[in-house]
Amino acid sequence: MLTHYEGFAMTEMMGKPDNPPRANGSLCFSSEWERTAFGMALALAKQGYFEWDDFRDELIAEIKTWEDTHPVDRSSWNYYDRWLAALEKAAIKTGILDADEINAAFAT
Repeated sequence: MLTHYEGFAMTEMMGKPDNPPRANGSLCFSSEWERTAFGMALALAKQGYFEWDDFRDELIAEIKTWEDTHPVDRSSWNYYDRWLAALEKAAIKTGILDADEINAAFAT
């Protein structure tokens, strides 16, 4: 069950280019990391680390960048890869993490 804030966030994304994948009305996650990244973005926005609309703007920009660099072959598309990239940028912009911390986490 979604909290009021999660419901707001999902409603804000409905029908927009950054709309999360759904099946039978429920969010779809292929892997646990996707669910975790989704939850982290919601939690950080809810706790005031960044505005939800700012995160959405990052996500829309990430999706556009991917589409621009993959105009023909879209076989590598993963919505949550773009979500994670947007979350990383939002975390860096707001000072929650810096790029070195993110790079170090992926290096291990």
